[in-house]
Amino acid sequence: MRFGIVILADQRWQQSGQRWRRAEEYGFDHAWTYDHLGWGSLVDGPWFDAIPTLTAAATITTRISLGMLVASPNFRHPVSFARQLTAVDDISGGRLVLGLGAGAGGASFDTTVLGGQLLTARERVDRFAEFAELLDLLLRNDRVTWHGAYYEAVDARTTPGCIQKPRVPFVVAANGQRSIGIAARFGDGWVTTGRPADELQTWWRTVADRGRRFDDALSCAGRPPAEVRRYLSLDAGPVYSLSSAAFFADAVARASELGFTDVITHWPRPDGPYAGDEAVLDVIAADLLQPVHGDR
Repeated sequence: MRFGIVILADQRWQQSGQRWRRAEEYGFDHAWTYDHLGWGSLVDGPWFDAIPTLTAAATITTRISLGMLVASPNFRHPVSFARQLTAVDDISGGRLVLGLGAGAGGASFDTTVLGGQLLTARERVDRFAEFAELLDLLLRNDRVTWHGAYYEAVDARTTPGCIQKPRVPFVVAANGQRSIGIAARFGDGWVTTGRPADELQTWWRTVADRGRRFDDALSCAGRPPAEVRRYLSLDAGPVYSLSSAAFFADAVARASELGFTDVITHWPRPDGPYAGDEAVLDVIAADLLQPVHGDR
């Protein structure tokens, strides 16, 4: 099992940078931030862009993988985004991992703040499929021309390309049938949030169901299951995963039983989303993360 943590971009770097350092010191395998212009109940508070945040994190860490959970097609264009990703992969020494999603989570503000119209669920998945395919081409090839329903690229250059070959790993967020198919096609990893539920056991049943659907999608794509890592966002459930060290350990065990290779939690905040006690991280690091990884 590998462990990841999301650090929201809602603090100035003087405070946020300490969290990225600590995530590596704790023994987390990967650390993430959200990719939005504003998010949920925090839309009126401080918020910082994902790309410079990851760039800064790359300069103060040496081992931990760094990524977005997940990159948003609501305001990013694959051509300019590919350039940004290439730069972060280079600066981090090949530690970038890219979460990709349809953009449903932040669709409202991320779209309307730019004067755009909200897409239907079907249209978002259509755009997501094009976004993933074009980005895949851009990160694998020196020159790309593309004329699609949502994006254009005319002789786009991507030299020198990523340090990681053939490109940075894609971890594709998918819960619905069509998006799961996109994950099976393009993903080096798949991440799920299950289905919203008020009761914990119900949520775990939806997670198991998504896992079976992903198995079927991999089979249809002709890909062996071991080829794609499986990530579970633990905090999509009705109970915050860091409510206690014991609860986190139990969630990790259940995820492992369902075949997940990676779990992701969120850094505790003083209030609001993911409110919790940072002392729980100390216990988890000592009792779970460091015994798994040793001194590295």
